[in-house]
Amino acid sequence: MIGKLTGRVDYKAADHVLLDVGGVGYTVHCSDRTLAALPGAGQVAALYTELLVREDLLQLFGFLTPYDREWHRLLTSVQGVGAKASMAILGTLGAEGVARAIAIGDWSAVKAAPGIGPKLAQRVVNELKEKAPGAMALGGTMGQAAGTARDPLIEPDAPAVAPASTTPAPSGAAQADALSALTNLGYAPSEAVRAVAEAASAAPGSDATTLIRAALRLLAPKE
Repeated sequence: MIGKLTGRVDYKAADHVLLDVGGVGYTVHCSDRTLAALPGAGQVAALYTELLVREDLLQLFGFLTPYDREWHRLLTSVQGVGAKASMAILGTLGAEGVARAIAIGDWSAVKAAPGIGPKLAQRVVNELKEKAPGAMALGGTMGQAAGTARDPLIEPDAPAVAPASTTPAPSGAAQADALSALTNLGYAPSEAVRAVAEAASAAPGSDATTLIRAALRLLAPKE
């Protein structure tokens, strides 16, 4: 399976990019958000990829980070959510936005994606709410790995686009750390992920300590 491609951008179209890797052009389908983050023609970019295999079709889908790709896999595991619908959801919300929406049960945020109706949005939230804690816990590790990895195909005078600079990887790491701390304190994963998601929505970009304090206030018994 093709897991990652690094090469020069030949051109960007409405829903895909043509990536020249060693003289071979790969058509990689991407969300609007990913396409906007990629550099222009002639510059080097790296994409983590997922290969869709059908009887009469082979399609590559590209993501800035492994975390984005993980959420694509989770979304397409829901009945009725194909690759196109997943890309629409990720393009609208981003991986962290999807995680927050599912964690707090905000199906209306998922419905905001083009082509996603209310029934499908509710199904996404209902089917993935138990998987959200595990995916969010992986977010920090995946984001850091994407931000620190270097590819030998990239020339020193033509740096690749840095995925960590175009997606909120530090925030993902903070949320993962906060989630881990709360579960270590004995909170159920579902409670912890909901509180962390709400805290992150209220104060985007907060560090782990700030998120933990805010989440603990949300989890405190109401008088």
